[in-house]
Amino acid sequence: MGKAKMAITITARIVHEAVSFIVFSFLDLLDIVLCFLYKFADLLIEAEWKPCYCASAKEAITSSGKILVSEQGESKVVCLSSSKLEWEEISDTLYNRPSLASEVSKMTVNELKRIKVDKTLVHSCEKMKKASRSTFNVNSTIVEMLQGKIGGQQSHPIPRWSDCDCKLCNSWTTSSKENLFVRAEGPKDGAKEDVLFIHGFISSSAFWTETLFPNFSKAAKSTYRLFAIDLLGFGRSPKPADSLYTLKEHLDMIEGSVLEAYEVKSFHIVAHSLGCILALALAVKHPSSVKSLTLLAPPYYSVPRGVQATQYVMRKVAPRRVWPLIGFGASIACWYEHISRTICLLICKNHRLWEFLAKLVTRNRMRTFLLEGFFCHTHNAAWHTLHNIICGTAGKLDDYLDAVRDRLKCEVNIFHGKDDELIPVECSLNIKGKIPRARVNVIQNKDHITIVVGRQKAFSRELEEIWRR
Repeated sequence: MGKAKMAITITARIVHEAVSFIVFSFLDLLDIVLCFLYKFADLLIEAEWKPCYCASAKEAITSSGKILVSEQGESKVVCLSSSKLEWEEISDTLYNRPSLASEVSKMTVNELKRIKVDKTLVHSCEKMKKASRSTFNVNSTIVEMLQGKIGGQQSHPIPRWSDCDCKLCNSWTTSSKENLFVRAEGPKDGAKEDVLFIHGFISSSAFWTETLFPNFSKAAKSTYRLFAIDLLGFGRSPKPADSLYTLKEHLDMIEGSVLEAYEVKSFHIVAHSLGCILALALAVKHPSSVKSLTLLAPPYYSVPRGVQATQYVMRKVAPRRVWPLIGFGASIACWYEHISRTICLLICKNHRLWEFLAKLVTRNRMRTFLLEGFFCHTHNAAWHTLHNIICGTAGKLDDYLDAVRDRLKCEVNIFHGKDDELIPVECSLNIKGKIPRARVNVIQNKDHITIVVGRQKAFSRELEEIWRR
């Protein structure tokens, strides 16, 4: 029986690998075709040939003095002027995403070389290659996308033709201040403490306001000011078409929209998934202000030495496999710029129709706040946030965690669903290894979403206990 089970397992694995290779090889070709179709559509509709990340990296310096420099997988957009040097960090995964077929071929060739050639000789050759390679390279595509951005001009109309133009998604365009959408609850005067809630990828503040906010006790509601935000590019927050949604941009918007606007001096942080990275960066930036740090399903992968962090994390988050389905969706969102834009065109631009159909089918019994959070974003926001935050910060998270361990005295609590198929429990255990005082709570029979949705009453009480401590 044991041998039979092992044979079935191996067979299933081989079939899964083969099907994944066929499906993603087809998607590689489809994305190339869609690239040309979107360029033609952009030119026809907006009279503008919009640049994308399909072009290979090549040296380019614009007359405006804006360049992209890359070193050891970490890239920076640099603006040279007479008075200052400005930079924004860009993930190399935006423009370095090899097709599955080419990657498999490269792995096969490397394996053959490893067998046939002496390891010492290969190591020496690699050293010579690195020594001869230029330290910096410049990516012309990102330079082209940034033209006018750092100078304060807007490169593309808002909204773009493929984005939703409804009042909900674009309410920020009528505001004089381009701040994040903030849902604030609690006493206006006399609040003892403040709590900041940061949602995850393609979500919104409703992830908190529709689940936890109604379930907090009266004592908590009279003690704490609760702030749930829509991140830049999501929900009702601004979705600028010329933004690259870097870590700096996200943090600046959170600080300006909450910490400065509401005069928040000290605060607790509760964050989910991608929001955990922003929470860590914010905590390190304001070490004396954070009173507690609660992370749900944090995407922290321990990167092996000698491996390029951004590329490693991209392959862990989006492994290009057809199963599980949530991993398949993450792979499409991460690897295929134009396929993911097509999905946004079909779903996000027509979200009112999909919400109506969901209510019709469920006879209005289904609460659609999760759908609203999933639909209300633009492709530009989702694409750049995914790469620049989850992949682009891979090389920095170790430093952030070290800073939380050594410089922050606040309590650190981590919650993770045992059945989470998107972010494995291993990620939370890795943080425990970096911050020994962190408390890790693995919730049985819960996944990436149901760690909150479905257990909101219990989680509300757990949060209140953390804040009291």
